[in-house]
Amino acid sequence: MAVFLLDCAQGRLRGVAERGIHRFYGIPYAAAPVGLRRFRAPEPPGAWSGERDATRKGPNAPQINRKFPGLDATGFIGDGWRRGDEYLCLNVWTPDPKGKAPVMVFIHGGAFVAGTGDAPAYDGCNFARDGIVCVTLNYRMGIDGFLPLAGADTNLGLRDQIAALHWVKAHIAAFGGDPANITVFGESAGAMSIANLLGSPLAKGLFRRAIIESGHGRMLHSADCMQRVVQKLAEVLAVPATAEGFARRSFEDCAKAVDVVSQPGVIADLREANGLDPAFGLSKFLPIVGDDVIPVASEEAVAGGLGTEVELLIGSNLEEMNIYFVPPGICELDDETTVRFLLRQVFPRAEEALLAYGLGKGKKPGMVLTEAMSDLVFRQPVRDFALAHRGRTHVYEFGWRSPAFQGRLGACHALELPFVFDTLATCSGPEGLVGETAPQDLADHVHMLWTGFARDGSLPWAEFEADTRQVYRLEERGSRSEGEFLAAQMKV
Repeated sequence: MAVFLLDCAQGRLRGVAERGIHRFYGIPYAAAPVGLRRFRAPEPPGAWSGERDATRKGPNAPQINRKFPGLDATGFIGDGWRRGDEYLCLNVWTPDPKGKAPVMVFIHGGAFVAGTGDAPAYDGCNFARDGIVCVTLNYRMGIDGFLPLAGADTNLGLRDQIAALHWVKAHIAAFGGDPANITVFGESAGAMSIANLLGSPLAKGLFRRAIIESGHGRMLHSADCMQRVVQKLAEVLAVPATAEGFARRSFEDCAKAVDVVSQPGVIADLREANGLDPAFGLSKFLPIVGDDVIPVASEEAVAGGLGTEVELLIGSNLEEMNIYFVPPGICELDDETTVRFLLRQVFPRAEEALLAYGLGKGKKPGMVLTEAMSDLVFRQPVRDFALAHRGRTHVYEFGWRSPAFQGRLGACHALELPFVFDTLATCSGPEGLVGETAPQDLADHVHMLWTGFARDGSLPWAEFEADTRQVYRLEERGSRSEGEFLAAQMKV
C-alpha cells in the first residue's frame, strides 16, 4: 500500500494506491450543512490548501444506528454516526487516474434515516478491479434531509444527491472517469431516491443509466401529511415547528428524536387521502411531492416521458419483507385479527389483499402478511415503474435464499448488495446476512451483470414490455415471462 497524490479542482488529495486500485475517502462535494446552511440547499464546496487527507473514511450523516434482532447488519448499514461537519462527502475508487473508465455512483439505503456510503459491503475496490470508477456518497437524512419545515428548503437529501452527481459530472475525469458514461445505482431508500431523480427535471442529464434495487417511485408523501411528523418532532424537541426552531437543537438531539418518532405507534397514522401509507409503516420519513425537485410523482413523470433517454435496470428480491418480519417474529403470528389490524393501518384494501394471499386457508397468518406486503411494498410497484418508464428497461429478480434464521430469512431485502459489490465476506458469519457459505460464483455473475450494464448497457435478456414481461432471475441465470401478481389487483 502506497500513498498516492492526485490534483482535483478543489486541491490536492492524498489517497492510497494498492494492487492497482487508487482510493480516496471523504471528498466534500458540497459545503458543510451547518449554521445558516443547515436547512438550505447544498452549496458548492470550498477549496483547500496543501494536501487533504483522503486515506481515512470521512464523517457521515447524523443518525441512530438501526439494528435487526439476531442479525449483524453492520455490513450493509454501517456502524452508526461518524461525527464531523463535512459529511456531504463521497468516496472514489479508480483503476487508473489517467484513464477514461465508466463511472458507477452508489446511493445507500436506510429508510431515509440511517446508513452510509462507507458501509463495508459498499467497498468499491472490486468495481475498480474490473475497470469501473466507483463512487459512494453520504447525504442528509431524517430531520435535516426529509422534513418539510417552514423556512427550509424541501427534499434536502435529494438535493444533496443531485449536488453529488453534479460534482461527479464536473470532476470525475480527474480520477480517470468518463463523465459521459455515468450509471447511478442504489438500494431501498437509495433506489427510491434514484426513481425520484429519474423523474426530476433537476437531475436531467446527470446520468446515462440507472439501476434501481428494491425501489420505485411511489414512496412519496404530501407536505400536508408530513406535517404530522413535523408537529410530533417539534413536541419531542420542545421547539417551534420551523427551521429556526429545529436549528436550536443539536444533530444529536435531532437524531434521538428521529429514533423516538420511528418507534411503532408513536405516530399511528401516516395515511394519505387515498387511505394508503406509501411507506407501509417502514419509515416516518419520505421525500415529498409538489416542489421543484419532485413536481409530480416520479412514476407519473416517467410515464409522461421524463427520463426516456436513461437506460434502466430495475428489480427486487423474492421475499423482501422477511428482513423486517422474520427477526421480530411477525411472520410467525397465528392471530388473524392482529394481521388484519397491522395491514389496515397502512393499506385501505387490507381484507381483500389478505384473502387473496391465502388468509384463512391453512397458511400461517404472519406469512400471509409477509408475502402480501413483499408484493405490495416492493415487487408490484417495481414492475409498474418498469412499465411506466418509456426508455429501454430491463427487470431482474433475486431469489437466492439466505440460510440465516434457520433459512427463514430467505431472499430478503438488501440480500443482493454483497453480491452486487462482490463483497460477500462483509456480510458473512453466524449472524451475517448471507450466512457462512454464500456462493461466490453467484456474486461473480451478479457483479459482472452490473459492470457490463454500466460499461455499455449490455444485458443478456430481453427488455421488459407489457406483453412479454421478461424478468431475469439472477440465481437461475435465465429469464422467464411473468404474469401479473395478485397484488396488481390491489393498487390504490
